[in-house]
Amino acid sequence: MKEVKAYAAHAAEKELEPLNIKRRLPGPEDVEIEILYCGICHSDIHTARNEWGGTQYPVVPGHEIVGKVTGLGSEVTKYKEGDTVGVGCFVDSCGHCENCEEHQEQYCLNGPTATYNSPSRLDKDVITYGGYSTHIVVKEDFVLKISDKLPLNAVAPLLCAGITTYSPLRNWNVKKGDKVGVVGLGGLGHMAVKLASSMGAEVTMLSRSPEKEKDASDLGAAHFELTTNEETLKRLAGSFDLIIDTVSAQHDYNQYLALLKTNGVMVLLGVPPKPSEVQAGQLIMKRRSLVGSLVGGIKETQEMLDYCAEHGIVSEVEMINIDQINEAYERTLKSDVRYRFVIDMKSLKEE
Repeated sequence: MKEVKAYAAHAAEKELEPLNIKRRLPGPEDVEIEILYCGICHSDIHTARNEWGGTQYPVVPGHEIVGKVTGLGSEVTKYKEGDTVGVGCFVDSCGHCENCEEHQEQYCLNGPTATYNSPSRLDKDVITYGGYSTHIVVKEDFVLKISDKLPLNAVAPLLCAGITTYSPLRNWNVKKGDKVGVVGLGGLGHMAVKLASSMGAEVTMLSRSPEKEKDASDLGAAHFELTTNEETLKRLAGSFDLIIDTVSAQHDYNQYLALLKTNGVMVLLGVPPKPSEVQAGQLIMKRRSLVGSLVGGIKETQEMLDYCAEHGIVSEVEMINIDQINEAYERTLKSDVRYRFVIDMKSLKEE
């Protein structure tokens, strides 16, 4: 085992603080990574504060990881020392269920191993620690190749925010001329706008905040509509082929379902704290669909990273040092970030 520096939460009501953790030495199929950058996802906050239940303390969050290979197991063939690589939301799966065989490891029928707060498949008594640390050791098959063409700090959020929005756009075959609505302009929403517009879709930002209009346009949205205006909602009824809903706060799904065309699809990416009531008529009368989507599998995540490298797409980020993590959490909850915090892990090495 190797001791490395990390930041962890020790209880739901406590701030994150420094902690030395132990990482396994690379096994035959493992890749050791020195972490350069790690994005802050809203899921990190939910988990650190046990808002979804099941958090096992101490917890080291972080699943938007970019770094350099520093060690290799004897059977690793895809990587060499010095390669730029990434790690996303999970680090293992059963590998043999129907979904894993279809490259949908995120839906592993035996449960994927999350990058943090998850029992390791190698040792059930070990709970995984995430990217708020200087190093991580991951099985080769769950490591991703990162292009050096793009700024690496801005690539880090692609490992969650990027793939979370790319996957439904690909699954529902978004193409040139499709009318796509995006609800919520935050970490996920800004990536949905960038990706959908790059695919040729006519993107409309659906927002409650008029001050976000310029940003939406700069990111690639063709239109901006305020959903607080009842007349606007009436005018937009039946307008969209696909709506990507990124909002995690409580809101009325029916308001947006009414904006779909016949056979239109609304994809939920956010997880509000309380269930919402859906009116059956909104679905039945125009054969609309309300669906959910998680992240993508490893194959699709690599496809997304390659696509972003080819099209010059990265996240809009604000860099912080590790000792600013608790302030960043509070600012994230206030939507006071444009649009993703990323930790410079050099600051942890220097602590």
